[in-house]
Amino acid sequence: MATFLLAFGALFSIVNPLSGAFIFFGATRELEPKTRAHVSRWVSIYAFCIVAASLYVGAYVLSFFGISIPVLRVAGGIVVSMSGWRMLNEPDATEQRRSEIPNPRSITVPPSRLAFYPLTMPLTTGPGTISVAISIGAGRPSGFHAPLLAFFIETLAATALLVALVYAFYRNAERLANLIGATGTTIVVRLSAFLLFCIGIQVFWNGAAELLGTLPLGTAGTS
Repeated sequence: MATFLLAFGALFSIVNPLSGAFIFFGATRELEPKTRAHVSRWVSIYAFCIVAASLYVGAYVLSFFGISIPVLRVAGGIVVSMSGWRMLNEPDATEQRRSEIPNPRSITVPPSRLAFYPLTMPLTTGPGTISVAISIGAGRPSGFHAPLLAFFIETLAATALLVALVYAFYRNAERLANLIGATGTTIVVRLSAFLLFCIGIQVFWNGAAELLGTLPLGTAGTS
């Protein structure tokens, strides 16, 4: 179970479905509850596909294009931190709607199209999650034997549990928001956005530190 715990813990910490549920609700609060439920289901499906693809083929794709893991972390950290910064500076939709009567809006766009961008990418399973999944996948055992099969089973189980939690929290996002109230929702959304920004900076720094560690020592001495 070591690989399962490692994969689930690393992915859960960066995806954070609980805080993501409030961001999801803030982005979909004008939709009808039935439509929001369908969107949450598609977010979970897309999230599973992205994480699974990153775990099992991500390292090969990066190798094909000549992209290193540190570079991926730097790029992913920038995108994640920018998303968090943008959400931190968005107008407070909760405050604006306190005096309004909510009118759920029906849309003609399929939920599958609404769910991918930006709800799945980059807010749920963005570049930071992809870089973590690729890093885990890069450490798989070599050769076709029992340890490799165990790796696939444990990482697949960790991914399935993660997206099940994403679906459960996102589907019940309105209930969670009503439970803590408008002010509590505003606070949680802002804190979640700040944590997302911090996660992006941390992912960026991890990649930058690895890249800086590859620089020749003689370069610093001659400068």
